[in-house]
Amino acid sequence: MKIKLLSLIAIVMATIGLNAQQSVISGKVLSNGEGVPFANIMIEGTNIGVSTDANGNYQLNDLPVGHYTIHAHALGYQHVSNDIDVQGGSNTNINFELNKDVLQLSQVVVSASRNETNRREAPVIVNTMSAQQLSTVQASTMSEGLNFVPGLRTENNCQNCGFTQLRMNGMEGAYSQILINGRPIFSGLAGVYGLEILPSGMIERLEVIKGGGSALYGSNAIAGTVNVITKEPLTNSYEIKLTDQIVGVGFKGLTPTNDKTLNFNATLVGNNARNGIALYGFIRDRGGFDANGDSFTELPQMNNLTIGGSFYQRLGLKGKLSFDVYAINSSRRGGNKFHVPVHEADIAEALNHEIYSGAITFERFMRETDKFSTYFSGQYVNRDAYYGAEQALDAYGNSVDMTWVGGVQYDAHIEKLNLTIGAENVNGNLNDKKLSYREWDEATGQVVTYPNSVVANQMTNTSGAYAQAAYKFGAIKASAGARFDHYIINDLHDSETGAASGDVFSPRLNLLYNLHEHTQIRASYSQGYRAPQVFDEDLHIEASGSRRIIHQNSADLKQETSQSTTLSVDVHPHFGKNTIQLTAAGFYTKLKDPFVNEFGTPDTEGQVIYTRVNAEGFAEVYGINLELNWFYSDVLNVSSGFTIQRSEYSEAQEFDKKRFFRTPDNYGYLTAQIIPADRWRITLTENYTGSMLIPYFGSDLTNPDEGELRTSEQFFDTGLKVNYEISRKNLNIDFFTGVKNIFNSYQSQFDTGIDRDPAYVYGPLLPRTVYFGVKLGQFK
Repeated sequence: MKIKLLSLIAIVMATIGLNAQQSVISGKVLSNGEGVPFANIMIEGTNIGVSTDANGNYQLNDLPVGHYTIHAHALGYQHVSNDIDVQGGSNTNINFELNKDVLQLSQVVVSASRNETNRREAPVIVNTMSAQQLSTVQASTMSEGLNFVPGLRTENNCQNCGFTQLRMNGMEGAYSQILINGRPIFSGLAGVYGLEILPSGMIERLEVIKGGGSALYGSNAIAGTVNVITKEPLTNSYEIKLTDQIVGVGFKGLTPTNDKTLNFNATLVGNNARNGIALYGFIRDRGGFDANGDSFTELPQMNNLTIGGSFYQRLGLKGKLSFDVYAINSSRRGGNKFHVPVHEADIAEALNHEIYSGAITFERFMRETDKFSTYFSGQYVNRDAYYGAEQALDAYGNSVDMTWVGGVQYDAHIEKLNLTIGAENVNGNLNDKKLSYREWDEATGQVVTYPNSVVANQMTNTSGAYAQAAYKFGAIKASAGARFDHYIINDLHDSETGAASGDVFSPRLNLLYNLHEHTQIRASYSQGYRAPQVFDEDLHIEASGSRRIIHQNSADLKQETSQSTTLSVDVHPHFGKNTIQLTAAGFYTKLKDPFVNEFGTPDTEGQVIYTRVNAEGFAEVYGINLELNWFYSDVLNVSSGFTIQRSEYSEAQEFDKKRFFRTPDNYGYLTAQIIPADRWRITLTENYTGSMLIPYFGSDLTNPDEGELRTSEQFFDTGLKVNYEISRKNLNIDFFTGVKNIFNSYQSQFDTGIDRDPAYVYGPLLPRTVYFGVKLGQFK
C-alpha cells in the first residue's frame, strides 16, 4: 500500500513537473506601429496556431520545451518568421512587424501543389479572391465573384431556370473542376445550379488555377480548377450582413423585383487554441423578373437556405482532426403563372435541391515538417424537378446523387526537394427518373397511370494515384507530377451498354524562373481528360411550348483528352508610393476526340434529343490573359484583367461552323477602389463581354427546327459601391449602397411567348440593380 501511494505521488509530482515545463509565448503583430487584427500565428511543423485579436495581440499557451519557428502572416502583408528556444516555465514576448504586400504574393495557397506554399513560390499562377474581395464587388454567391478573375466568365444558359455555368479560358463548365477544400466532392448534379448555391459567407478564399490540372486533381480539370476554401476558426469573431437588392430598376417601365439576402458567420476558439468552431449561414429570397413584359420570367424566382460549419480538435503538438459540414435547401422556379401549381403553368422549370455534405480530415506532422493526411468526404443530393410546358403531367422528375471521396497524402521536405505523393478514390451514384402520373385517355375514356421511368442510372468510380516533386536550384524552381487514374462508368439502367472503363496517365511539368527580384517567368505542360459520363448540363432540360430538349451520351462515346501549355511573365515593380503588377499569360490547349452534340429531329410531341458524340478531328483553344494591378499608397487600388482568345474545331460542326458558340473572343473586368477619407470607400467595377455566336431555335423563325446562328452585341456592365464604416472597440458597422449595371447594358431582345427558345440568353447576369445594406461584427 505504501509503495502504491509513493508511486501515485511520484506520478502526480511528475505531472506537475511536466506542466511546470509548459511555457507561454505572447506578443503583438504590428504594421507601421498599429496592431494588425486577425493575423495568423503558426508554429512550423505543428498544428498549433492562433489569430490576433482586434488590436493585434496574440498568445500561445502550454508549449513544451524546444526550438520553434513561428510564422506571422495576414492578408495584404508579407510573411514574417522568428526562431525561438523555449525554456521550461518561461513567458516570452515576441512582436512581429509586417510590411504591406498589396499584391498578396505572400498569401499561402494550397491548390498549386496540394500543399501549402506562398503564391510567389508557386510554379503555376494561382489567382485568389478573398472573402474581403468578394464583399468589395458585392458578390452574394460564388458565381457573382468569379467574373473578377482573369480568364473566367460566368454566364446564364437558360431563360426559364437561370442555369449558370463557368467558362474558363473559353471552355464550358464541364471542363473545369470545382473543389471544396481541395476535394472533388462537388458532383455533377450539384454543379447544375451550384455556382448560385454556394454563398460568399462560407468562403475564406477562392483559388483558381487555369490550365490542365488533371495531374493532381483527376478528371474534368482540363480548363482548370476552382478551389473553394471554407472559413477556418482561428480567432473569436462574428459577422452579420443584411442586403436588399432591387433588380430591374427603370427597366423599360417594367416592375422590378427584390433580392433579399442575410449572411452570418461566427468563429469561436477554445482555451489554448486546442479546438475551435466556425459557423455560417445564408438566407436568400429573390422574386422572378420579366425583362420584356410577356409574363414569362427571364430571371427565376429563388429561395436558398444554407447552414454549415467546421470544427477542429488538436491532438497533441503535431496532430489535428477536422470536420466540415453543410446543408443546403434551395428552390427556384421560372416561367409564368407562379400562383398555380407548376403543371398548370404554360411554361415552368422548377427545382428543389436538398444537399448535405460532410468531411473529416486527419493531419499529423512527421519528422520536422513532413505532413501526413487522410480524408473522407461525402455529398448527398436530392433534387425534385419539373421541366414542362403546356400543362404537361409527365415533366416531373427526381434525381438522387451520392458522391464520396477518400484518400491519403504525404508531403515530404528533403532539403531543397519537396515531394508529394497520394492516392484517392472518387465514387458517384446517380439515379435520375421521371415520376409516375395519371392522365385521362380520350380514346379509352379512362384514366391511365404511367409508372416511374428511369432516365439515367449511372455508377462511376475513379481510383487514382499521384506524385509530384518540386526542386529548387538557384533562381529556378521545377516541379514534375503525374497521376494515373482507372475509371469505370457503369450504366445500370441499360444492360446492353455495359460498363465503360479506361486507364489514363496524366503528366504535368512546371518551371518557375526568378529572372529578377520583381520579374518571374513560368512555363507549364500538362495532359488531362474527360471521361464519357453524365455531366451537369445533361441534367438540365430546356422546355418551351414547341420544343423540349433532352441531353444524352452516345453509346460509343469515348474519353476526351487534352494537351495544354502555358507561358507567363509576371512583373511587379515598386517605385515611390506605387506598386504595379503586370502579368501576361499565354495558353494553348488541344483537345483530342472533343465532345460535341448531334441534334436530333423533334418527334410528334416536340421532344429533341441532343446526343453527345466525339467530333472528327480535334479542337484548339488558345489566347492570352492580361492582368494589371496598380496600388497607390493606401488611397487607390486598381485590379483589372483582359482575355483575348480563340476557340475552334478543326472540322466544321453545327451550322457548318468551326467556332465554339457562346464564347467571345475577348472579355475582361476592372475594379477600382478609392479611399478618400477615413471610414469612406468608393468602388467602381466594370465587366466587359465581347460579341459571340449564339444559336437560336425560336418563334421568330419560319422553321425553328433548323435554327439560325446570330451574333450578340457587346456589353459594358458598370457598377458603383459606396461604404461608410464605423469602428468601435469590439464592433465594426459597415453601411453600404450601390448600383450594378448602371447603364443597363443588358440583352436587348429576348425570345417571347410560350414557344420561345429558353437557351437564347447571353450577356450580363443582371439588369440595372440598386442595393443597400449593413454589415456588423468583428471582421477583416
